[in-house]
Amino acid sequence: MTVHLFDVDYTLIRKSTAHYFLSEGLREGVFSFRQFKQLPFEWLRYKLGRANHDFIEQAVAHLAGIERSAIDRLAQSCFERKLKDNVYAEGLALIRDIHNQGEPALLATSSFYSLVQPLERFLGLGESLASHLEFADGKTTGRIQGKVLFGQNKKEAVEAWVTARGILPANVRFYSDSYTDLSTLKFCGQPVAVNPDRFLAREAKRRGWEILWWGN
Repeated sequence: MTVHLFDVDYTLIRKSTAHYFLSEGLREGVFSFRQFKQLPFEWLRYKLGRANHDFIEQAVAHLAGIERSAIDRLAQSCFERKLKDNVYAEGLALIRDIHNQGEPALLATSSFYSLVQPLERFLGLGESLASHLEFADGKTTGRIQGKVLFGQNKKEAVEAWVTARGILPANVRFYSDSYTDLSTLKFCGQPVAVNPDRFLAREAKRRGWEILWWGN
């Protein structure tokens, strides 16, 4: 039996969960542009293949003091208004086929569980491997609980998850668009590049990995 793990941002959905979530928060006045003025520069670094692995922690610091209920409400509103209509049709069809085959599937993402939980429920998936915001007294602390599942941290989380369940890496199929997931793709026995960025596309071609193009 194959276990299917899906990255989320630009893999299952057209943009990033953070993009949709921040847009919704700005619309509702929960966030301000000033809080996240550094993000365009971090996006440019990412596109140039020089991702700052600390940028998520730095951005989360600006969320300190927000009620957990407000985060959950925004996440659900974000899903209903923006994210749901931007899930790739090919991804939905694939997950439907996986369910029909009786094989397990879940998300493996650097995004926060609060943001992807509505998507997880919509797709009927198991509990996601995701990053977690830290909360205290019902409010965000501006810190991460544990590690952000970005880069090598995601690979380690996936490895721990499959090892704990006695699953062989050869039986794990991982779908991602990003060069930042190379370590996870190399670990999993069935790597799949979905709409890969130019760095991942080059590596996928060199290694003979499967490449899927969705939404074209």
